[in-house]
Amino acid sequence: MSDLSHYRNIGIFAHVDAGKTTTTERILKLTGKIHKTGEVHDGESTTDFMEQEAERGITIQSAATTCFWRDHRFNIIDTPGHVDFTVEVYRSLKVLDGGVGVFCGSGGVEPQSETNWRYANDSEVARVIFVNKLDRMGADFYRVVKQVKDVLGANPLVMTLPIGIEDDFVGVVDILEQKAYIWDDTGLPENFVIEDVPADMVDKVAEYREQLIETAVEQDDDLMMSYMDGEEPSIEDLKRCIRKGTIALDFFPTLCGSAFKNKGVQNVLDAVVDYLPSPTEVDPQELTDEVGEPTGEVATVSVDEPFRALAFKIMDDRFGALTFIRIYSGTLNKGDTILNSFTGKTERVGRMVEMHADDRTELSSAQAGDIIAIVGMKAVKTGHTLCDPKNPCTLEPMIFPEPVISIAVSPKDKGSTEKMGIAIGKMVAEDPTFQVETDEDSGETILKGMGELHLDIKVDILKRTYGVELEVGQPQVAYRETITQPVEDSYTHKKQSGGSGQFGKIDYRIRPGEPGSGFVFKSVVVGGNVPKEFFPAIEKGFKGMMDSGVLAGFPVLDVEIELYDGGFHAVDSSAVAFEIAAKGAFRQSIPKAGAQLIEPIMKVDVFTPDDHVGDVIGDLNRRRGMIKDQEAGVTGVRIKADVPLSEMFGYIGSLRTMTSGRGQFSMEFSHYLPCPNNVAEKVIAEVKERNAAKK
Repeated sequence: MSDLSHYRNIGIFAHVDAGKTTTTERILKLTGKIHKTGEVHDGESTTDFMEQEAERGITIQSAATTCFWRDHRFNIIDTPGHVDFTVEVYRSLKVLDGGVGVFCGSGGVEPQSETNWRYANDSEVARVIFVNKLDRMGADFYRVVKQVKDVLGANPLVMTLPIGIEDDFVGVVDILEQKAYIWDDTGLPENFVIEDVPADMVDKVAEYREQLIETAVEQDDDLMMSYMDGEEPSIEDLKRCIRKGTIALDFFPTLCGSAFKNKGVQNVLDAVVDYLPSPTEVDPQELTDEVGEPTGEVATVSVDEPFRALAFKIMDDRFGALTFIRIYSGTLNKGDTILNSFTGKTERVGRMVEMHADDRTELSSAQAGDIIAIVGMKAVKTGHTLCDPKNPCTLEPMIFPEPVISIAVSPKDKGSTEKMGIAIGKMVAEDPTFQVETDEDSGETILKGMGELHLDIKVDILKRTYGVELEVGQPQVAYRETITQPVEDSYTHKKQSGGSGQFGKIDYRIRPGEPGSGFVFKSVVVGGNVPKEFFPAIEKGFKGMMDSGVLAGFPVLDVEIELYDGGFHAVDSSAVAFEIAAKGAFRQSIPKAGAQLIEPIMKVDVFTPDDHVGDVIGDLNRRRGMIKDQEAGVTGVRIKADVPLSEMFGYIGSLRTMTSGRGQFSMEFSHYLPCPNNVAEKVIAEVKERNAAKK
């Protein structure tokens, strides 16, 4: 069994283009996992192995890999930076014990860094900070440290200082050890010398060292007392205090360097070993019941406990379906039978592999603390708990944001419909924020995602990976119709054409129902003017007409119909006659009842930095939004509003423009409200035009 104290499960996360993947690449080279570093800008990095990632130079899905440093095992996940793929960051942080937040030395704390930082705070993940790209024009380590304090509301504990900046950046000073690490011009990570602190930096290093010691000794009262008496703590004691404070999220050790130029990465690896927690040092995952309520028990990280693991990612690759799992307790051997507590079904573990991006190494066993992939699991989705069948349990589930944008798609050639269905099914299993539904009104397939880039990539994957060419249309808003005033009316259906005829007379009241009530039918007929056996036919006739309203053919909502009288013929009346009478009555009376178009209203939650609040509120008002609430936080303001869905298309682009890329929003369906007349007239005209074109 491996010693769990030598495990580090870490994620590398940051804003787009801060250098996460390059940092991961350097770590793999330094730890001997790869022999040649691949560059992102050449499309050759190890963890960006999808075609779309190599082309666009961005990370789309998180990639896992394992390597070793100073006898410690690192399970590393390189996560995407783009806002549309934050689910990858969220689900990775959920199963990791520590993280490395990478910030660009010139860009500083960027929007996505804020989002990821918020996710990491929510997941209570200890982090070290790496200020990267100090060789870039405009790089300024001290400015980024200040931004971490001001923008993220975090407490950076500076551990290294840069020697030189931009083109003159040659190395870093380790403040704790008071040593300078200087690299030569070969660009090789191992070509460095350790020297004394440069003369011009002695005062600055002393100043930062004093701050570091003062912050660290706050973690230990005895050390603090002796320090105040003038006794300097040993480096071992300081490291112990820094580790304690880092795990408690009191501060974040902050290092600097240039991953691309191979400078300062070793110090980051040392910091991961020295300060980030092992699996046993983090608060164990809570166990919940079937409904998701905490049971008060926890999944203690230990090999002696029953087997418990969380499936945090599903990936379909050339070898079949891979289920990535984080094992929280117990051991797992090839051939074991495990229970999926969500479905209640057991499965046998055939093959287990350790992942290195898209390569794999076969395993015969794994234990608490490991992050591995199981090949060929069925019916397992992201967030499901896998456990020992004798000790069923449910780990705290993952909650994913709802998709905010949708597009209608159809295959270019009709033969690809089945192929498209299978491909989309696999993609939905892989990505919980990617959803699909069939629009009942138009029969179109609607794809829903987190943003325009997200859906753009999905369409690209369908085309390249699965060979399905798609026609991508404009999304349609799901309008509905209703009535606004009560009407009392009568309708007679009479038909005579030789032999027995058809006769049905109904007297009825139609009135607007309660919002959300749908269709309600009741009969108060007394005296047998309409026999009881015809009531179901009358209800069926009215209900059948609710699917298509009189204004533009949208489904009708919230109508109450009361049958109070009528008439029948002993020979000619039948269920069919009364059903036809009800249909005619609906067509006759709905226009009299003030038919009205209603539109879906979305509950919108916008996050914006303080300096853009006015612009964002003004824009929401222009979109016919009703502002409900404003909430100030450390890094910005949350604005809650109700906005019509039809006004929200393309909103993410406008929001990013208004907030310099720092704004974010989520939205979900709330309720239906009447459309203003000018909007209703426009929608009805468009529908008529579309219907005319079909004919």
